[in-house]
Amino acid sequence: MTADRPPTPRSRGYQITLVALLSLTFGIVFFDRNALNFLMPFVQPDLGLSNTEIGFLAAILASTWALSGFVVGSISDRIGRRKPILILATLVFACASLLSGLAASFAMLLGARLLMGIAEGGVMPVSQSILASEIDPGRRGAAMGFMQNFGSNFLGTSLAPVMLIPIAAAYGWRSALYVAAVPGILCAILLWRFVDEPRQVPHEGAPAALGALLRDRNVIICTVMSIFFISYLITGLVFLPVVLTQMRGLDASTMGWLIGAMGLAAAISGFVIPAISDRVGRRPVLLIVPYLGVIVPLATLFFVGSAAALAAVLVTGWLVIGAFPVFLATVPSETVAPRQVATTLGLIQGVGEAFGGVAAPALAGVAADAFGLQAPMWIMVGLALAAGLTAIGLRETAPRVQAKRSAMKAAHG
Repeated sequence: MTADRPPTPRSRGYQITLVALLSLTFGIVFFDRNALNFLMPFVQPDLGLSNTEIGFLAAILASTWALSGFVVGSISDRIGRRKPILILATLVFACASLLSGLAASFAMLLGARLLMGIAEGGVMPVSQSILASEIDPGRRGAAMGFMQNFGSNFLGTSLAPVMLIPIAAAYGWRSALYVAAVPGILCAILLWRFVDEPRQVPHEGAPAALGALLRDRNVIICTVMSIFFISYLITGLVFLPVVLTQMRGLDASTMGWLIGAMGLAAAISGFVIPAISDRVGRRPVLLIVPYLGVIVPLATLFFVGSAAALAAVLVTGWLVIGAFPVFLATVPSETVAPRQVATTLGLIQGVGEAFGGVAAPALAGVAADAFGLQAPMWIMVGLALAAGLTAIGLRETAPRVQAKRSAMKAAHG
């Protein structure tokens, strides 16, 4: 079943405001999620953390994020409310950042990260389910892409280290985490003031059981793509800095601006590629774009040239991240009934996060110890190729493409 638009379309101004606020909120989610990673050089010696404990902090956040996405999405579908759940989640993850700053031990920090994962995991499926109901279908892909990728990459990858590290250097890492909590509180206020509860489409049907969702081909394909793509992303974020500095011999500053440039590329491609899918279809985009992903690991291993030239090549390959909103949100939201959207998105995100956020970096680390630092890069190549092959079975859902096909079928009798 394809999700229908609301009976009375929202104004263009409201739709723009909605997309901007939800993108800002999801950006703050990643700002808070990544903050501790960027501040770890200050946190580790102060709390006396081992490398194992650092890894466990990331794993517990990823695992609770994965579980929360499905659970919170299901709750939202069952009670038929989006706005209050989104505001509550935003306030809780902001409080979790404050608690992280107050932590005096590994156990306290672990508890704060667990709470953050529980709160943040539901933000994406609930936000995207709002957009599925409120945005004009012809612009749905672009809107969902902007919401998911622009804020998260610009705020969470590019701005967070530039803003938080100087604060930590001047005033301590705790102060930096307190500062990181403030935008979340402000976002909750803006959501309360400017976002309306989405209007329900009549006769939407009851929320689907897990088994029923997994019988849909598109849901299965998007879930498998989520595993491959999120594994690709997390493996890259974890090991690219190490490979660039230790294998390629780049200094930390050069490595930093290379990663920052890739973050900006992802922020732009995150709405450009979904916008293209609005016009040409979701399936062609997901058949072609994943293969861009092989460029980044191969260039990291073999490219010979200046740092500026390497940046251009890495940025080109990292445009692959623009495919994320298409399979994580747009295709499934156009596949299932409206009352099933948040549950479905939470399922796809959760499974991908469980494998990509928890298992993939651990397995890549084992491979790196056994076969050398080039092993994670070859794993990334395999993941990109697998994602592209998975899309072969996808059923087209783009409203504009479906309308053209219907018109052509009618014209030919």
